[in-house]
Amino acid sequence: MIKCIVIDDEQPARELITLHLANLRGFQLLAAFDNALDGFNFLQKNTVDLVFLDIQMPRISGLELIRSLKVCPKIILTTAYREYAVEAFELDVLDYLIKPVTQERFMKSISKFNYYNPAPAEKPDVANSYHTAYIFLKTGREQERILLNDILYIEGLRDFIKVHTPQKVFIASERISYMEEKLPDSKFARVHKSYIVALDKINSVHAEQVMIGNIAIPVGRVYKNEFQKKMLWSK
Repeated sequence: MIKCIVIDDEQPARELITLHLANLRGFQLLAAFDNALDGFNFLQKNTVDLVFLDIQMPRISGLELIRSLKVCPKIILTTAYREYAVEAFELDVLDYLIKPVTQERFMKSISKFNYYNPAPAEKPDVANSYHTAYIFLKTGREQERILLNDILYIEGLRDFIKVHTPQKVFIASERISYMEEKLPDSKFARVHKSYIVALDKINSVHAEQVMIGNIAIPVGRVYKNEFQKKMLWSK
């Protein structure tokens, strides 16, 4: 499910985007805000895949909001003004829509989003499907496909994550909470505020850490009980 929010100080514009989203399968509107500050605060605390964002708003503009985000979801700008287009695309926005946004033009933006963000692997229940399941992550300017079965562990740092596999380490501008949500619960466990591990890659479990190969990964007190339950069920 693609999680979306709308940030626009004009109620008719918010309602129109909400209506367009209601006709889409696979897209969920989490919230709509009439100012950039409330939208910014929501983005700091929640995983969002796509933002429909106005430019000219009181106090903080949409472009200022984009610049203030350390981890930025995909942005589709919705505005009555054409003159910000060059500046907007320099900020790597996905699309630039002129109000009022027609259904046809809206769908072109959604198609563009789907092209650059292929649907991540569904959480598989069958063991065989897990070996071919994958997720796409943006690393730099490109999308890279990572087989879930290749993942050893994921390390969360301040503004990005490292996905460790036997072949290489992928660095992506995502929060570790995003990966926790996307990965199958039966195969992965959050063991620390900064680590997710693949259960079938664990070599040994100790009181305060797990070993994957020769790498020691700490187990946080907050996550210990849930992790132990998963280890019992995975046997």
